[in-house]
Amino acid sequence: MPYWRLSGFYLFYFASLGVLVPYWSLYLKSLGYSAVQIGELLAIIMATKIVSPNIWGWIADHTGKRMAIVRSGSLLAALAFLGVFLGSGYWWLMGVMLLFSFFWNAALPQFEATTMTHLGDEPHRYSTIRLWGSIGFILAVAALGPVLEQHGATLVPAVLLILIMAIWLMSLLVPERAAGYLPLNHERLANVLRRPQVLALLLVCLLMQASHGPYYTFYTIYLEAHGYSRGLIGQLWALGVIAEVILFLALHRLVPRFGLRRLLLSALLLAALRWVMIGWFVDNLPLLIVAQLLHAASFGVYHGVAIQLIHRYFTGRHQGRGQALYSSMSFGLGGALGALYSGYAWDSLSPQTTFMLAALISLVSFVVAWRSVYPDTTVRHSH
Repeated sequence: MPYWRLSGFYLFYFASLGVLVPYWSLYLKSLGYSAVQIGELLAIIMATKIVSPNIWGWIADHTGKRMAIVRSGSLLAALAFLGVFLGSGYWWLMGVMLLFSFFWNAALPQFEATTMTHLGDEPHRYSTIRLWGSIGFILAVAALGPVLEQHGATLVPAVLLILIMAIWLMSLLVPERAAGYLPLNHERLANVLRRPQVLALLLVCLLMQASHGPYYTFYTIYLEAHGYSRGLIGQLWALGVIAEVILFLALHRLVPRFGLRRLLLSALLLAALRWVMIGWFVDNLPLLIVAQLLHAASFGVYHGVAIQLIHRYFTGRHQGRGQALYSSMSFGLGGALGALYSGYAWDSLSPQTTFMLAALISLVSFVVAWRSVYPDTTVRHSH
């Protein structure tokens, strides 16, 4: 199957994230919402990731129709998102975002499992396909910043809707056969989840994503409060993801050389350093640029390693559920906790203290990984 069909889906999916993550908080702020309310409204998007991917993952693993789930999830997400144009009250938006993200979060884990299955014996090629998602994010975030500078944040919902429709159109081009045949002989999922290294990995992913809370929820608002223009803020967001793209291009060479464990531990430590730099040196543009380049570690290395470990630990029919669990524990529960604690800490403590909390959470995840995640000595289980 042509590489561009898989890549095209990632391009538009992450372009929509490139609008949602940096600019949705600005849109909510333009409606007059407080830091706590913005934290809560962003947390609901993350919180549905705790439940949604597992429900859809269970359906996919039992029906074997992964792409059908990706297609219907994308279309229903677009229809649900239309609700944003019908009202802007707190509870109305909460309901709309709950419904939208329940369907939107169905798509990615099943598409990740489809991509990994399609790659077969070459899982290291994942990063060369996934990097198109990063390119989509960069294009969206860099192009939209200057536009919002001129026209205001009210454009955000319309841009998002167009991109969500594009995700659905791209999903129609990937055939069901790409998801591969699901072997029936497998051990029980409960047995996989009892392994200490699997539990440790899921905890590391939860903590790592929670540490990103202040960044994903308030980075744009924080920089704007310190006098940065929306155009420059968009470029800084884009720079982080450009660093991630370059890393994805090189990751298949780094894994054989350094091993998954060493790469994971480095990423967790560098994430802590990144949050300290953003928290305390927000007025120093050169240091902010260095902090954004560290996105290559705090997200790029971490995510690339985590996806491969999940693929190694969850074999056969459990692959869809494995990717769903990774998504729900990290981007779901971790992301929701991150948005919530940063929303509550932002005004009551201070932005700097909130980023220090993030650094502390990264260090805790480092300790967990250092003690319990030993992937390179693990024999792959296949029953």
